[in-house]
Amino acid sequence: MRLHWGEIVRFGITGAGAAAVHYGMYLATLRALSPTWAYALGYGVSFLFNFFGSSLFTFGKQPSWRRLMRFVGCHVVNYLLQMALFKLWSLVSAIPREALPVFVLAIAVPVNYCLVRRAFADR
Repeated sequence: MRLHWGEIVRFGITGAGAAAVHYGMYLATLRALSPTWAYALGYGVSFLFNFFGSSLFTFGKQPSWRRLMRFVGCHVVNYLLQMALFKLWSLVSAIPREALPVFVLAIAVPVNYCLVRRAFADR
């Protein structure tokens, strides 16, 4: 597999931006909404930011409904992978629970990049 370093860097920038949007929306709405609703709203806005950022900035593609559905599928797979790794490693490893997310993300982020890259491929 050929590595696409520019895409990988842009993927990281887009992901960091989406995380910042999520957290910013959470903080901005926390006084008006319950924490759960503020978090959910932040997630939804950051998801859209992530999709459009991935489309236009990371992969240079026009957003479409088809790509959005593929993107949703990628994130469902990514979420399930993260939860499975988290649960498995919490049961069978000596990794401190505070550090578990780092190990989970070390696997899940590259897998998610590969999935999202395929979602934006023209086929």
